[in-house]
Amino acid sequence: MKSINMHRFLMMSLALGLMACDLVTPSPTIAPPLTPPAQTQVPLSAQVTLSFVSFKEESQSPTYSINAQIPKLIGSEDARVRALNKQVNDLIQQEIEYFRENIIRHMPLTPLSNGSFFEAQYTLVFQSGDLWSFKFNFTGYADGAAHPYHYSTTLNYDLEQGGKLSFDQLFLPDANYLEVISSYCIAELSKRDIGFYAGFEQGAEPIAENYRNWNISNEGLMITFDEYQVAPYAAGPQIVIVPYPVLAKVVDPQGPLGRFIR
Repeated sequence: MKSINMHRFLMMSLALGLMACDLVTPSPTIAPPLTPPAQTQVPLSAQVTLSFVSFKEESQSPTYSINAQIPKLIGSEDARVRALNKQVNDLIQQEIEYFRENIIRHMPLTPLSNGSFFEAQYTLVFQSGDLWSFKFNFTGYADGAAHPYHYSTTLNYDLEQGGKLSFDQLFLPDANYLEVISSYCIAELSKRDIGFYAGFEQGAEPIAENYRNWNISNEGLMITFDEYQVAPYAAGPQIVIVPYPVLAKVVDPQGPLGRFIR
């Protein structure tokens, strides 16, 4: 009888031991979740392509034609892209409207020659990262005039910030940047056979209006002087590129031109 009880005791002990093993089975090792790769945001300027829209208008009474190329960024509906496209379109349409109001309205219905015309073209002078620098060239002719007239305007734009750059944003606060730029331009213009010292010196004096047409370029700050500003009509418009080393002491290193002086 004792041997039977001992056998039962051994069997129960074995069963309890197996149960205990089941209860303390270790949890399986769980691998940590995989970290997804970081998403690299594509800069806005890399999402767009520069195209253009053609504008054309003609009339026979009075006789005139208007032709324009209007640059347009495509590839994104971002509000900053739309704002730049609108600003460029408005700029050119304003010049076209000026031609209509100040030239066409005063033209006779019977043309004196081949009629009047107005043309608008553009050049992308510089684009890198978020900076876009456009130059717009305009040519107009009033029926019966001796020759056409030409002038230009510029637009420098920070697409990432969504705004037009002003000249003073390029330089350190209170820097005498106009004097530095003017001195360089006068020295360069005086070397040219354009009649600069025949009463045109004031067109290069260090005042903001004289330096309204500027563009960022790879070589330096490009200044455009329209015809009659620093030379007679026959000499045409004059372009001076002020090298970045010349501007190093007045450029804001944290501003748009900082990349060129580091």
